[in-house]
Amino acid sequence: MGVTRTRKTGFATEVVRTAGWGRALAHPARVAILILLAERRTCVCGEIVDDLPLAQSTVSQHLRVLREEGLVRGEVDGTRSCYCIDADRVRAMMTDLNRLGASLERKAACGC
Repeated sequence: MGVTRTRKTGFATEVVRTAGWGRALAHPARVAILILLAERRTCVCGEIVDDLPLAQSTVSQHLRVLREEGLVRGEVDGTRSCYCIDADRVRAMMTDLNRLGASLERKAACGC
């Protein structure tokens, strides 16, 4: 069985998915949002901006990135949006990142 590659990039699907996780975690605000949602253990409606030193529009942009990677889910509740962490996707992310970490722990043949 061969490695599945994406048509768009030519890279292995797992590599593209792991890069997406990296993109999602590449800004402290997005990490802070994930931590906030994980700690609350419930959907958060309109309160995220109160806990971050950012404007509402900036928080919305960061939430969009997290939604695109599937790490958070969002629903509209009247005039506000509610967000919750997708625990299954976060576990999948951790599995992929742990796999990357395990491959980095292997000693290089050149002794580097």
